[in-house]
Amino acid sequence: MQLYYLLLHSMDFKQLEQYFISELAVFYDQEEARQLFYLAVTSIFDWNRTQLLIHNNEIPDDDQLLSYRKLLNELKDGKPLQYVLQETWFYGLKFKVNPAVLIPRPETEELVAWILETVAAEKLDETYVLDIGTGSGCIAITLKKNLSNAQVSALDVSAAAIAVASENAALNETPVNFIPADILSYQSNVKYNLIVSNPPYITEQERQEMHQNVLDHEPHLALFVSDDNPLIFYKAIADFALRQLQPQGRLFFEINEYLGIETVEMLKDKGFKNISLRKDMQGKDRMICCNI
Repeated sequence: MQLYYLLLHSMDFKQLEQYFISELAVFYDQEEARQLFYLAVTSIFDWNRTQLLIHNNEIPDDDQLLSYRKLLNELKDGKPLQYVLQETWFYGLKFKVNPAVLIPRPETEELVAWILETVAAEKLDETYVLDIGTGSGCIAITLKKNLSNAQVSALDVSAAAIAVASENAALNETPVNFIPADILSYQSNVKYNLIVSNPPYITEQERQEMHQNVLDHEPHLALFVSDDNPLIFYKAIADFALRQLQPQGRLFFEINEYLGIETVEMLKDKGFKNISLRKDMQGKDRMICCNI
């Protein structure tokens, strides 16, 4: 152990990067681990990537090395970096995250961009928005931040998630109405122009494809559905949208990449129109827009 500490104390930041990558090889491929190193160092030392390059050949001081070792040890235990740092970025905004909420993904940013493009094209004076299964609040808060005239509400069954989302709304100075409720039984009198949801959609069969650190740390309540009824939340949200959307109101979904056709057919059967299935940047069926 003493030799281990002496070895680390002799390393510059470039060597620490290679050590970091090798220590996390069981969880991440080389490029993923390198990106995590950049995120970790820029967060711990408040550097950007240019500054990291400038400091590459320097040996960190004791305090810097202590922070580095603590973070690396948590990552080696399988904890996602965002939970270690207790924060992440989404659509240019900072969000607090903990194991009560999913870590926002890039494909969800793509969904938000599509929504903002659509709302901008329609030039509505006022937009009433509901985000179902809000988690960290990343969708609802980002929409409110970019749509100043929108009245945004966000629903989640998890009280712990609502607490995190409320904190993020305050952090980003965005007034959002949070609703603690289960969409499978929720009733409302409000009519919305736009409903959006990124509900649980991963089947039990797909578990084996997932990183172990996701399975060990992210909330299963927000991830998994049964193999025999994988569209349970999509069906419930679609029925809710049929009742609560204003005429020509839009419904947006993030979806399971393997269930795009099934989700489109379900929406057709329920009478939705102008159904558009869109791929994400990786070429996967990932989001849907339709209207009543």
